Amino acid sequence: MEKNKYKLPDIAYGYKDLEPYISEELLKLHHQKHHQAYINGANAILDKLEKDRSENAEADIKSLLKELSFNIGGHILHSAFWANIGPKKNEDNRPKGELLQILEDEFGSFERFKKEFSQAAVSAEGSGWAVLNFCQKLNRPLISQIEKHNINVYPSFKILLVLDVWEHAYYLDYKNDRAKFVENFWNIVNWEEAAKRLK
Repeated sequence: MEKNKYKLPDIAYGYKDLEPYISEELLKLHHQKHHQAYINGANAILDKLEKDRSENAEADIKSLLKELSFNIGGHILHSAFWANIGPKKNEDNRPKGELLQILEDEFGSFERFKKEFSQAAVSAEGSGWAVLNFCQKLNRPLISQIEKHNINVYPSFKILLVLDVWEHAYYLDYKNDRAKFVENFWNIVNWEEAAKRLK
C-alpha cells in the first residue's frame, strides 16, 4: 500500500507580492528549494525506515529519528511561516481584538511584545526561529527561540507566529543584517492568520 508523503504547500500570494520586504528571487528560492529540501529529507528517511522494516534490516534508529525530527520540524515551521506572512494590508499592521488583548495583557503593550519578539529573533544562535506560542494550560502567550527546527520546542504549545532567521531566509536581500530583516518582517505579518490560530 502506498503511504502518504509530505508535500510542499502552496503559498497564498505571488512571489512578487512581498516586495520590497522580501524579493521575488529570495521568496522563490526559500520556498521551492529550502523548504522542499526538508520535505525531501523527511520523505527519504520515511522510505528508508519502511525499507528496513520490510527487509527486517538493522537501522541506526537514533540517527534516523534525529534527522527525521529536524526535517519534519523544518517542514512544519516553514509551512506556518508562509501563512504568517503576506502582502502589507495597512500602515500600522497591528493585530486586533482578542489577539491584541492577550499580547497587551502579557507584555504590557504591543510595542513591548514586538521588542521582545524582535530580540528573540535577532539573538537566536546560529540557525533558528523566533516563535510566539500559546500555552492553553496557563492561558497566556510565550515567546521561544527554536534552534535549528527541533531544539527548545515547547511540546504541544500552539504556534501563533513564527519568524525564520536562518540565513537562507534573508541573506540574498539583507546580507548579514538580520536585524533589518526582522524590522521589515513587521510590515508583512498576517495577523489574521495568527488570530485564527489563537481561536
